[in-house]
Amino acid sequence: MTITIIGIGLVGGSMALDLKNRGFAHKIIGVDNNLNHQNVALLSKIVDEVDSLESAVHKADLIIIATPIDAIQKLLPKILDLTTGSSKVVTDAGSTKAGICRLVENHPNREHYVASHPMAGTEYSGPMAAVSRLFDYKNAIICDKEKSSKPALRLVKKMYDTLNMKLIYMNSKQHDVSAAYVSHMSHISSFVLSLAVLEKEQNEKRILNLASGGFASTVRLAKSSAEMWVPVFEQNSTYILEVIETYMDKLQAFKTAIENNDDEKLKNLITQANHIQKIL
Repeated sequence: MTITIIGIGLVGGSMALDLKNRGFAHKIIGVDNNLNHQNVALLSKIVDEVDSLESAVHKADLIIIATPIDAIQKLLPKILDLTTGSSKVVTDAGSTKAGICRLVENHPNREHYVASHPMAGTEYSGPMAAVSRLFDYKNAIICDKEKSSKPALRLVKKMYDTLNMKLIYMNSKQHDVSAAYVSHMSHISSFVLSLAVLEKEQNEKRILNLASGGFASTVRLAKSSAEMWVPVFEQNSTYILEVIETYMDKLQAFKTAIENNDDEKLKNLITQANHIQKIL
């Protein structure tokens, strides 16, 4: 099988490594508008060759779009146009799904497309961040499966099986609501804490000297790229704003309890938060 991966960064590059090494594909073609990414991916043997979009889609059996969300929206209709009269399958790795699915819901080649989201990553970006086993034992979401052909679903399922991922099926709206809580808000919280500490640190140089592992793990996601996350926040703004309102309510509850020296209230809030252990 020949696979074309559009966007040779952390996600696309990591998929390329394991899909090739585990025998799912015999050739990986990379497409990226960043010349440096192309060169690094070739030199690192993440891809076997790089090509233009049209040529790479023409050669491929499976096309994976692993770009930021705004780029997926621009690319997907054009790529589906290029699948006319073929059995090519198209999937993506975008972390929002409803807007993308609406965009192509009436496309004549919609059945070639499987909307998916492999829920794995790090705070780093670019082909140098690509690593083997990134996806092992993580969850992959497939959305609106009834809109995809059975052969397309089978191929994408086999791809995620090769990556050792657990498949979950959802509709695209459910996905975006859940992603707002478990992924998107985590990044916003990390960005906000980082901004607050950096602002305070200008006056108190000791703060970062005292930073421990807990602080480092909490702000780890603040190193994530704006290029990736600004489009996510825009696309999923309805649900993200709902989560921010809830988050602010809980933050205010902590603030009020601390202001009032209400130890019992603080204890109750922390005890309630501890229940996350049952989920994780």
